[in-house]
Amino acid sequence: MNLLVTGGAGFIGSNLIHHLLGRADIAKLVNLDALTYAGHLANLRGAEAQANYVFERVDIRDKAEVVRVVRQHAITHVLHLAAESHVDRSISGPGDFISTNIVGTFNLLEAVRDAWLGPNSQLPTASSQTPRFHHVSTDEVFGSLGPTGYFTETTPYAPNSPYSASKASSDLLVRAYHHTYGLPVVITNCSNNYGPFQFPEKLIPVVIQSLLARRAVPVYGDGLNVRDWLFVTDHCEALWQVLTRGQNGDTYNIGGHNEWANIRIVELICDLVDELAPQLGGNSRQLITFVKDRAGHDRRYAIDAAKIERDLGWKPAYTFEKGIRETVRWYLDHQPWVDEVKAAKKG
Repeated sequence: MNLLVTGGAGFIGSNLIHHLLGRADIAKLVNLDALTYAGHLANLRGAEAQANYVFERVDIRDKAEVVRVVRQHAITHVLHLAAESHVDRSISGPGDFISTNIVGTFNLLEAVRDAWLGPNSQLPTASSQTPRFHHVSTDEVFGSLGPTGYFTETTPYAPNSPYSASKASSDLLVRAYHHTYGLPVVITNCSNNYGPFQFPEKLIPVVIQSLLARRAVPVYGDGLNVRDWLFVTDHCEALWQVLTRGQNGDTYNIGGHNEWANIRIVELICDLVDELAPQLGGNSRQLITFVKDRAGHDRRYAIDAAKIERDLGWKPAYTFEKGIRETVRWYLDHQPWVDEVKAAKKG
């Protein structure tokens, strides 16, 4: 396959590229990324040494450039991760979320529809090269759960933030292109990811960096909002399984079976930092500070991932306790990376 990964310099995308590089069934791996504040080539050191790896600095909002990349590299498969993804940013400035997540997805769908299904289709005739557009989405499209129950693939959409609304819109576009034009697609909705290379604005890296600086650790509301946490390498393997083995036109939920309240996560990270960085002096829990809850803060997300385990044999390898220990250790060992990406954001 000639695989296009959009957003490959971001958190999940860069982990995915590292996970996939070297596979014999990928003839070419093209990384398309605009290198916005959350995308950094520092996440991909070593990738450029691979003969089949290509980087294209392109914004998916630039339709002509998206078309060029798809045509020039004869793309046969797409893993579409490029998106604006931070809920707080979507509340303060929703415009980029609409233009990137909705219009950008539309541009990509149009580019592959023309390349794969148009009168000048460039696809090879071998059945092994049946194309596939894999749209990577989020469990936030489903809205908020009460204290019980789980999101399934048939849960109605009820997004509550501009971010989740933009992702729900792009999901529906992808589904419409399958049903209207016969575009071969799959959609995945995943729970909260964590792990190496996550830009330090999300909960877990924010907590780690605050503790290292001995600053107050902010916790929204009462801290009892619950999320299902998925270690990023588990997610990467699930994405590959769905891309290559998923049923055309189908949707799969990807979850970590790790429900944790925010305050419990913060407390666990405090304890791990005290253990792994004793030179800081300990007592990290004293830095926890409760702050005003954010607008539209969904109470609980939880994924039922039974379908992907039943149909494709995937299940997470990491417990949260194992994954969060590896994550804290990674950040402690990679402070130069943190400093580099923060400096790049300011620049």
